[in-house]
Amino acid sequence: MKFQVLDIIPHLKNPVTGEIVSTADRLNQVVESAKRAEELGFDSFSVGERHAGEFVSSSPTTVLAAIAAVTNRIRLQTGVTVLSVLDPVRVAEDYATIDQLSRGRLELVIGKGNEVLQYPLFGLSLDDQWDLLAEKYALLRTLWRKESVTWSGRFRPALTEPTTTTPRPFAGSPRIWHGSATTLTSAALAAKWGDPLFTANAIQPRENYKVLIDHYREEYERHGHDPRHQYLGSGSGAGGVFIADTTQEAIRQYGPVYEGLTASRNVPGNNSPFRDIQHAVAEGPALVGSPEQVIDKILSYHSLYAHDLQSISLPTTLPFEQQLEILERFALEVIPAVRAAAPTTLWEAEDPFGGRPEFAGATEPDAAATVTADHAFNRSDNAHVYAY
Repeated sequence: MKFQVLDIIPHLKNPVTGEIVSTADRLNQVVESAKRAEELGFDSFSVGERHAGEFVSSSPTTVLAAIAAVTNRIRLQTGVTVLSVLDPVRVAEDYATIDQLSRGRLELVIGKGNEVLQYPLFGLSLDDQWDLLAEKYALLRTLWRKESVTWSGRFRPALTEPTTTTPRPFAGSPRIWHGSATTLTSAALAAKWGDPLFTANAIQPRENYKVLIDHYREEYERHGHDPRHQYLGSGSGAGGVFIADTTQEAIRQYGPVYEGLTASRNVPGNNSPFRDIQHAVAEGPALVGSPEQVIDKILSYHSLYAHDLQSISLPTTLPFEQQLEILERFALEVIPAVRAAAPTTLWEAEDPFGGRPEFAGATEPDAAATVTADHAFNRSDNAHVYAY
C-alpha cells in the first residue's frame, strides 16, 4: 500500500483549549508537514480546496507550488480540485505549471466538492453540479492530451479558435483521480473514463462507501477497461489520526478534541453518526489508537475495499509539534506493517505513471497515452466496445 497525507486546511479553534493559530502559521504548517512527510517516506501529499466555511484552502495551487519548491520526491495531489466551479482552461494552465515546477510529480483528484455554498459564490446552480463536473472534466482531459483544441459545451464559452494551453504538462497528461463521497455519480464518471477512484471514507459507515466502490468496479468492468489500472484510494475519517502507546491512552487524550469538533459540526445530511470517540474507534473510520489498533483498522478496511492508497490527515487543532510527532509515529510504526501486508503496483514499475516524475528516471512514453492504449486493447481483446 502507498500512503498520502491530506490537508484540506481547516482553520479551527481547538475545542478544548480555544486556541487557534494565525492564517499565516496555518498555511506554513501545511508546507512544513509536506517537507516532513517526504523525509519520513510518505508517497504523496494532498492539498484540499474549499471556497466556503472554516478553511483557508481556496488557493491549493499556491500551496502546492510552495510545497513543490521545498520537496524533491513526494508526489503532489489535490483532495479535491472542485472542478465543477472552475474553468477547465485555467485548471489546465495552473496545474500544468505545478507539474512543471515539480518535474512531473502532480496527480489531480477532481470532484464536485463537499460544500454547497461554493456554487452560488461562483454564480452556479447546485442543480447543475454533476453536469458541470462531467462537461468540465471532458474538456480538461482533452486540453491536457491534445493541442489546437476546438470545443463547445453548455457551461463556458466555446473554444472556436484552435487552443493549446500553456505550459504543457511536464511529461504528458498527469493522472486524474475522481473523489467520491456520497453518490454513485463520481464513481460512475471515473469508471466511464477508466480512471482511479478515491473514496472519502470520512464520516459514514464503511458499508456506505463500499456501495460506491462496488459500483465503480462494476462500471469499470462494464466499460471494458484494463483492470491493471483500476486503482483505489481511501480516506481515514474526519478529525485526524491520533496515535498513543495504547488505544485507551489515545482515547483519553484525543477524545475530548474529537467529540468537541464533531459536536460543533451541524450540517444536516452530512454529519457523522460516530459522535463519541469510543464509537468512532470501534466502528468508524477514525484512525485513533495504538499503532497496532491503527494497523488493524487500515487492514480491516483493505479487506473490504482492496485499496491501494491510504490517506491520513493530521489533527490540525493540536500543537504543531504534536502533529509532527504523530506523523513520525505513523511512518515508523504503522506504514511498514501495512506495506508488507498489502502490496500494490501503484507507482511501481508496472504502473505507467510510476515512471512519470523525473526522479523515477523516465518521462517517456506518455503515461496517459499508455493507459489509454491499454484500455483500448483490453476492450478490443474482450470484444467490448463502448463510446465515450
